[in-house]
Amino acid sequence: MFDILVFLFESYVHAGACPASDQLARRLSDAGFEDEEINEALEWWSGLREMAQAASPQIAPKSDSVRIYADSEMAHLSAECRGFIAFLESAGVLDALSRELIIERAMALKQCTVNLHRLKVIVLMVLWQQDQPLDSLILDELLDGDDDQRLAMQ
Repeated sequence: MFDILVFLFESYVHAGACPASDQLARRLSDAGFEDEEINEALEWWSGLREMAQAASPQIAPKSDSVRIYADSEMAHLSAECRGFIAFLESAGVLDALSRELIIERAMALKQCTVNLHRLKVIVLMVLWQQDQPLDSLILDELLDGDDDQRLAMQ
């Protein structure tokens, strides 16, 4: 599934340029992806689009506020993942709404463990969906070439 998400990012200038799900599924199939993996990725992608459209900033947190993770979130997201999210927030890459979308989409992956490499793809997809400009250093960190091998092995 994560390979498909990276493929989407690399194939389309912005998320809005992606075709409808049925056409996208055919394109992914033509690119050699398996049907089960395509369905899983498109379902996850659809959930991100729905959440992004439904999400609206409530009360903006103060700059010195801290995100407290629920027990279920802590069980699903390692300390390394939570630290990476905090790093991106402190670097100004993520706002509170983006952070919550990332956590929600990570929690939506019930069948697989969310490690740092998978979290980076989730971050990339959330920022891409929001048409957020990505600094080249952050983009390099999210698309680190070593991650491709690690994604495949896990």
